[in-house]
Amino acid sequence: MKLVVFDLDGTLLNASSVVSAFTGETLALLRQSGIHYTVATGRTLQAALGPIRDHRFSQPHILKNGTIIWCPQRKNYSHSLLLTQQEVWHVMTAMTMQEITPFVFTLEADGKHSVYHGPLKTTQEGRLAQLLEDERQLPLEPLRAMSDTAHVINLSGMGPAASVQTLIDMIAEEEDLTAYTGRAIQDPNMRWLDIHHSGGSKGSALGILREDYDYQKIIVFGDGKNDLSMFEVADESYATENADPELKEKATGIIGHHDADGVAHFLRQRFELADSTS
Repeated sequence: MKLVVFDLDGTLLNASSVVSAFTGETLALLRQSGIHYTVATGRTLQAALGPIRDHRFSQPHILKNGTIIWCPQRKNYSHSLLLTQQEVWHVMTAMTMQEITPFVFTLEADGKHSVYHGPLKTTQEGRLAQLLEDERQLPLEPLRAMSDTAHVINLSGMGPAASVQTLIDMIAEEEDLTAYTGRAIQDPNMRWLDIHHSGGSKGSALGILREDYDYQKIIVFGDGKNDLSMFEVADESYATENADPELKEKATGIIGHHDADGVAHFLRQRFELADSTS
């Protein structure tokens, strides 16, 4: 069996963070051809389901950069890598010293996610909080409301490049932690930061799916450095035109821009998908 795997932001989704009509029709053609597909994203379950809910993503979802795997048919998580309480407080302290507000993502008992955060210091952090609550459908709570026994998936934040780099350098010395960063959508002068368990990656999660479901061929699509690990383990890997240069160097090929249905156009050609209405 083949499995096609999509990163969401900057890859399958357009600039409005939605699946375009053309891409939605292409996913329907994939289903008709019996080709399995899923997502591998840094988003939580609620945030991922928003744009893909109507497109029958029935295979396990790789979420939070591979630290959790959601099985939609069983309605549960088959795999999760949590941070210890000591790791959480260690990272929060370091972020606070750099004057970056920590956003702590937790896995709740009902399988959904919540986000706890400290006092917002900048307009950009306020925009991030609004994005998480409005577009990503994540309930936000003050950090003081978080239980000491909370199941923490990751910590995120946003700040100036120098402050974020200081945190990345610190995380590089921690055996059980890893960090990703990139330019913030809310402000090109700021960078976002995501920290989670080093055992979790999109690549390691793909390995689990390959073994559990006996996929013979895995084809992946992405645009960012957090996609590198799955590019390394996939049989074929394709970077969008807007992708990070380092990812493009690792790719099997370069396809069209994410805001021009690059993935969908490639899929139609690659699998000879014919639209019966055209």
